[in-house]
This record gives sequence, structure tokens and C-alpha cells, in this order.
Amino acid sequence: MLHPLSLNGGRSTGVDVNGTVAEGFEPVRDAFARNFETLGERGAAVAVYRDGRRVVDLWGGTRDVDGTAGWERGTAQIVRSATKGVAAAVLLMLAERGELDLDAPVGHYWPEFKAQHKERTLVSHVLSHRAGVPVLDRPLTPAEAADPDLGAAAVAAQAPAWEPGTDHGYHAQTYSWLTGELVRRVTGRGIGEWIAAEIAGPLGLDLWVGLPAARAHRVGRGGQTEAPAADGALRTRPKRAVAQAYADPSSLTRRAFAAITPLPDENDPGYRAAVLPASNGIATADALARFYAALTGEVDGVRLWRPETVALARAERSAGPDRVLVVNTRFGLGHMLHGSASPLLSPASFGHPGRGGPLGFADPESGIAFGYVTNGYRTSVTADPRAQALVRAVRAALGN
Repeated sequence: MLHPLSLNGGRSTGVDVNGTVAEGFEPVRDAFARNFETLGERGAAVAVYRDGRRVVDLWGGTRDVDGTAGWERGTAQIVRSATKGVAAAVLLMLAERGELDLDAPVGHYWPEFKAQHKERTLVSHVLSHRAGVPVLDRPLTPAEAADPDLGAAAVAAQAPAWEPGTDHGYHAQTYSWLTGELVRRVTGRGIGEWIAAEIAGPLGLDLWVGLPAARAHRVGRGGQTEAPAADGALRTRPKRAVAQAYADPSSLTRRAFAAITPLPDENDPGYRAAVLPASNGIATADALARFYAALTGEVDGVRLWRPETVALARAERSAGPDRVLVVNTRFGLGHMLHGSASPLLSPASFGHPGRGGPLGFADPESGIAFGYVTNGYRTSVTADPRAQALVRAVRAALGN
């Protein structure tokens, strides 16, 4: 049974938190309220499904990080790299339908990609961040990045930073054109259009990769925020090697995140309307959770993957030191797997965070699907403390 939430269940935080939780999931309600009290949350939402049924639906704070209007149930935000999980699902759906061979060379579908000795790069290498092209020798401007032809041509012409398939490194921005062009070559449709027709439409998701102008009013303003200085747990410094990699303009780390230069304004309507499946998907928390619920089970009669595809997605393809993120990461076919850099619910979980906050994942063994969105982004890449507090609360609700 779902219970309505009012004023944080009796808490007094000065923040209007609303929504419902099912019996037993009260720890998530409490953790969500504490994020506003102690972790500096400005505006956010969290949703949890269990076995295809919504059990948590909470939102609070302001819709704009720098505003005063309240967050509404349908407020959406840019989810940054959490979009990658949706893009990966598209390629696996195409493979399931027999339209794409994950073990085929990328050049089989996209002949221009064979340039610079990339003819042995496989589709599976793209999904597992083993393609070797996380950087562009000449970064694209935001306007150029929004042009799928220019983006695809730049990646196709790029020499790999390592022999494809031999190592892994996070393709922070180039993942947009790698996945987008494969979908376009195979289906004749842009990946944003495909997601709208084959995923968002059937499930009734408030999720867009390429925001329609008619939906622009649904999206809040995001921005960079700092963790409260008084909270020592949030002020921990990154390891020296990681800090040095981000500070060095010549490092793969800096160059991968700077494949679009200057950094786009995420509140700009032009950027939001672009189709960049590595970084600019827009969604509600409920849409993220509902999407993952439909990957692993049925939601209102809709299931996106067969069980064997779920098993394929969860199988480890990359693990160990990440050439770009400079920490140990684990990837399956497009999704991050549970690990120290991306702690999820359990070793069975798979999903994808967005830099500085957003998170979506599924845990097939417990039947849990999770979505969290925020308008206040932090400097963390994969393990935001606010999202992690909510994940721990879900674990507590399950008695784990």
C-alpha cells in the first residue's frame, strides 16, 4: 500500500517534500529528507519500482537550482551520463531483434569507421568502452557536436588511443556519436527518434534524448553546487593520481571530457534539443526507474529485454584500471556494474550514473529498479553521496 508523504513524515527541514512510499520503504523517505537537511540538496526526485510496481515516488525542493518555484511530480532534469544506459539498451534491443550483431566490426555497418586502423573494432567494444577513441584530436564546439554528421565524421577519422579491444577507458563524450551513428546506420533513424518510438512511447516515459520544444517547460534549471563544508564525509579529496589526471590538459581524462569544447551550457535550449546520448538525456526520476524496471521485467504489459539479454548485459566485459577515469571500473555491454567506483544495490545490479548526481539502475535479483535526478550537480563522477544515501536506504528497506 502506498502512503502519502507530507512535510517529510513529520520532519521540519524548511523544504517541501512530497510523494508516496509503500509500506516498508520508509527508510527511503527518511534518507531523501536527510539529503535536504544535511547534504545540501536543492531540488530532486527519487523513484523505485519493485517487480514492475512503483513503491517509491518522492520529490522536493525547487525545480530550478537557483530558483524558488517548487519541484513538481513531473519535473524533469538533464541526467548527463545516465543517458548512456538508455543508449546501450537501444543497441541491445537491436541485437535481440537480429538487426545488429554485437560481435561484428563497427566498420561492417559504418565503413568510414575503419580509418586509422580501426577495422577490428567490434560493436561490443563500443558498448564496453574498449573502442579506443575516447578523445578527439580536434574537439568539437557545442554547435558542431549537435550535428550528427560532423560528430560521426570526427570519430570515424580519429586514430585510437590504444589498440581497440585490448583495454578500456570511459568514452565520456564520443559515446554519443559511436552509439548514435550505429543506430542510424542500422535503422535509418536517429537514436533520439528511436528511443521516443520504441522505449519512451510504449512505456509512457517522460524521457527524451533531444528535447522537443513543446516539452521544454517541464525541465528545471540545473547547475553546479558544492557539498556543505561542515560535512567532512563530502569533503574528501580525490586520490592524487585522479586529481593530476583532471588537471593535466594532455591527459586522456581531460581530453575525453573536453571532446566538446567549450563545455556546453546545459540550460541552453539548443543543447537540450540536440541528440547526444552520452550526456544530454532529460528524464524524471520515475522515467529512469520505470525504464530499468522494463528492462528486467514487465511494466504494465511492456518488457524491453528478454531474460537472456538481461544476462548478457550483466556479464562483465571490462574491469580494472580505467584509462580515462583513472580508477577501477567495471562495465558490461554499455552499463556500469556494481563496484567500488559505481556502488549499486548488489553484485547483480547494472545501470549508469550521471556525473555529479543522477543515477538509474536495475537489480534483477531483488526486482528493484531505481531512478534519481537532481538539479544540483557535484564534482563526483560516479558515486554521488546523495544517490548513495538513497541506495543504502533501499537496501535497508529490503532487509539487506
